[in-house]
Amino acid sequence: MIEKVFAALVVAVCAVMLLRLALGPARQQRFDRFWLRLWQGLRARAIALWRWPRSRKAAQQLADDAIRRAREGRWEGNVYTPEQFKKPPKDKMH
Repeated sequence: MIEKVFAALVVAVCAVMLLRLALGPARQQRFDRFWLRLWQGLRARAIALWRWPRSRKAAQQLADDAIRRAREGRWEGNVYTPEQFKKPPKDKMH
């Protein structure tokens, strides 16, 4: 069964290549651009699908870190002041 699928795929590719040879130069360029754009679009979608879980996990980690930092700071009403913004005490000697 798989041999028939591969054979059909080879026949289809050969037919497309033969069709391309029958076209004129301008139509060959259009034909090539079409297949190139189709390939790039499919490739970009496949890469995005492959990377989706990793990027979603990274976004979740960033959100969790932001929430943790917000809880560590000081809130006065609706104004948030992070701990890292505390100024060191001024030198009283001068």
